[in-house]
Amino acid sequence: MRLSELFTKTTKTVPADETSKNAKLLIQAGFVHKEMAGVYAYLPLGLRVVENIKRIIREEMNALGSQEIIMTSLQRKELWEKTGRWDDAAVDVWFKSELKNGTAVGFGWSHEEPITNMMSNYISSYRDLPTSVYQFQTKLRNEVRAKSGIMRGREFVMKDLYAYSRNAEELQDFYDGVTEAYLKVFRRVGIGDSTYLTFASGGAFTQFSHEFQTVTEAGEDTIYIDEDKRIAVNQEVLNDDVLKQLGLQRDRLKEVKAAEVGNIFNFGSAKAEQLGVYFTDEDGSEKPLFLSSYGIGVTRLMGVVVELFADERGLVWPQSIAPAQVIIDRLGESRATIVAADELYAKLVEQGIETLYDDRDVRPGEKFADADLMGIPLRIVVSDKTVEAGKYEVKKRTATDVKMQSLDDILKDLVATE
Repeated sequence: MRLSELFTKTTKTVPADETSKNAKLLIQAGFVHKEMAGVYAYLPLGLRVVENIKRIIREEMNALGSQEIIMTSLQRKELWEKTGRWDDAAVDVWFKSELKNGTAVGFGWSHEEPITNMMSNYISSYRDLPTSVYQFQTKLRNEVRAKSGIMRGREFVMKDLYAYSRNAEELQDFYDGVTEAYLKVFRRVGIGDSTYLTFASGGAFTQFSHEFQTVTEAGEDTIYIDEDKRIAVNQEVLNDDVLKQLGLQRDRLKEVKAAEVGNIFNFGSAKAEQLGVYFTDEDGSEKPLFLSSYGIGVTRLMGVVVELFADERGLVWPQSIAPAQVIIDRLGESRATIVAADELYAKLVEQGIETLYDDRDVRPGEKFADADLMGIPLRIVVSDKTVEAGKYEVKKRTATDVKMQSLDDILKDLVATE
């Protein structure tokens, strides 16, 4: 992508009511546009980050044997009434409306009920189990206070997976597998060292759940971590019984602020019993399905990454999810420099390396500042000086030193850090 062709622009101006670091920087860098409080549009560079996060998650969910689908956002009232979750006293984040014929509908904040109802058409025997499906979808939640930028919005992209098992043991096996897969996702995204499996309340889902919490001062939760065991307890369920159950000692726990990036819930057979969804077991008896559900807030995760790594110059993306691996800054308008920069851009693209090419006719300082603000991992400068030297000026986003390297050396370094 040539920056001269990119319709977005960087800016020093952000909405006056925006206080979070992630929203300010993403708006300034041209990654998102704020539509209203808690609602953001994802622009070309921001969408690239979202899609890279989705790619990593998709690979790990597919490795579990789960199958990708996409459900509707419109929800039928009667399904949720069967489980008691249509009532605003039970779930206080519904957006609700009516069809032209007066039928009440809700807008999806979660999908346990409709997906379980849908799966009842395809699961009839123990031979159909275990099975699981997942989706990437925009969720809508009527939050009282939409704050923290894209970390807590009224509209956001979520990966939600629903698994169906024959019994509690089979459910637990899959639950443990997803736990490991989630930890792998967070490592690949670049936040593994800061993310802890956390014992928490189930809220509107179940009595208890597990969360994946990333330590950051921008977080809304307080958790207590055991750094040696790599597990944590959310403040809302911290008590002697929970500590005993987890084998933790209170004086060994560290209190920190954290942001939730994922959660997993074990519904057991309750949801299927409420909805009347059963299967025929091997002995011929009718039994309810065992349900577990698993969520990762994709756009929320993007915001947490910004909060965790951004510095005084702007965004800092891990290479695995960056909108591009390289940004070429062309300095000067001489024929030799233009040809050299064009050729470098073509060669990097040919090698499958996502590259931004700053071919704009603006000052070098503006180009360098924008490269830093956008957080691209590697900056390559092409100028009259580098053309004469037969090499390129290379600087990593988080480094202070500048190197002169050949294309072969640049390619070797890029491959080594993948």
